[in-house]
Amino acid sequence: MKPKASRGFFFEDFHKGQLLRHPIPRTVTEGDLALYIALTGDRRPLHCSATFAQALGFARETLHDWLAFHFVFGKTVGQVSLNAVANLGYADGRFLCPVHVGDTLHSESEVLGTRELSSGKAGIVWVRTRGMNQHGQEVIRYCRWVMVEKRDPSKPTGARDAPELPKCVPAAELRAPSELDMRRFADVGWATGGAAAWEDYQVGERIDHVDGMTIDESDHTSATRLYQNTARVHFNLHQMAGSRFGRRLIYGGHVISVASSLAFNGLENALHVLALNSGMHANPTFAGDTIYAWTEITEKAEITGRDDVGAIRTLLCAVKNVDPTAEPVPRRVKNEKGEDVPDPRLVLELDLWLLMPRKKAVG
Repeated sequence: MKPKASRGFFFEDFHKGQLLRHPIPRTVTEGDLALYIALTGDRRPLHCSATFAQALGFARETLHDWLAFHFVFGKTVGQVSLNAVANLGYADGRFLCPVHVGDTLHSESEVLGTRELSSGKAGIVWVRTRGMNQHGQEVIRYCRWVMVEKRDPSKPTGARDAPELPKCVPAAELRAPSELDMRRFADVGWATGGAAAWEDYQVGERIDHVDGMTIDESDHTSATRLYQNTARVHFNLHQMAGSRFGRRLIYGGHVISVASSLAFNGLENALHVLALNSGMHANPTFAGDTIYAWTEITEKAEITGRDDVGAIRTLLCAVKNVDPTAEPVPRRVKNEKGEDVPDPRLVLELDLWLLMPRKKAVG
């Protein structure tokens, strides 16, 4: 008799071109927005003020871009990463359509390629995930790669078809949300608490976000449940006690949310995440760690057909248990073998395109 309960997909279960339709659609509620704020401290008025959102052309406050990402990501875990060793990185992410309370999200993933590791114990799986709403509109699309355990390490698979992924989303393909109307921004922009416009950010500039946030055990447990991310490395302390870490890992996506919340200080007028060019969880984060963040401005671009908003390309970096304003933290160091590796205190690097108002709109 076929087992009723699933242990999830192992590396051997994936093949290039495979399409995974993920179960458990999720309808967004007001409680989701409130709990996300409680767990991250996010302060962006577009996601918590109906009047601000309506002044900019939206029906009501929108779901935070990263919360929408987590909902779409969470659907995939049961098939893609339930048996993951680590989530390794992201590329070619697009935030395509605002999500509102009442929308129902579902996800599907295409396997782009696989590669068995030389140890034979695990392999890397690349997928492109699409999140859609109840109308079939694509709201989010991104690629990620994850290290997945093998079911039988003694049997080589010979898998070696890793895909080539773009290094960034071309600026010419960036689009502002169709609903966004900036004609009243000068009247309501006080709500963000920031005055900087697109023109005020300079390539090469670094913004230290000053504040730190400690992630408690209850925070990351509640957050991971909110996202319906069932990966055992985040949930199962009994299992993780026997791992090399001896404890549960914090979901890297929640670290993204914490860093994004910290980045409000200095990027108050950022209205929307346009694209995720690439991302890396450089080192694990655990309960009790305190996260600090800074942003480097790496590029600026105009938005096709718009002169009231522009795009800035940013590198969001997060570190643990060190204040980078008091003690400089290099992104790369040499290990004992002389290899160039991430500083052990660095937990996140995220290359993003953000949407910013231009001076014409700020007034």
